[in-house]
Amino acid sequence: MRHMSLPTKLAGVFQLRQAMAWQQVDSPDAIKPWFLRGSPGFELTPELGVRNDEAIFDKISMSAFEGTPLAMALRDCRLISFMICGVATEIGIDPTVRHGADLGLIPIVIEDACGHAHKTAAERSIENMRYMGDAIVTSIQELRQTLGSMPGE
Repeated sequence: MRHMSLPTKLAGVFQLRQAMAWQQVDSPDAIKPWFLRGSPGFELTPELGVRNDEAIFDKISMSAFEGTPLAMALRDCRLISFMICGVATEIGIDPTVRHGADLGLIPIVIEDACGHAHKTAAERSIENMRYMGDAIVTSIQELRQTLGSMPGE
């Protein structure tokens, strides 16, 4: 999943308002989209090693499910759970976890593989996920132990 900005002339009221708040400007004319297709901020880092047989979905919302084929792809593969990690716990991971749970999926949050822009907000997001009980919150080490203890195919 990767976040995408629309060109300013195609952005709607919400996107313009949000970009103005994040960029701390007072006019839509002052917005500089961060994640335009083909820009360095849009591209996934090569260290991720995305394979040709893996899908990359683009999103303009905070939830990875809104406006993307993700839910359909998971249902079609008969998956009931998804693991999530990423750059912004409080901005993209939290809404994706909530939305996924609302769709009847079981989110697995790999807490120590999640970054944040605002540490306190990210900690609140993780604590809220734990409180709600909709997601399994785990660590890389716990995940390795769990997957390592599963019988091989």
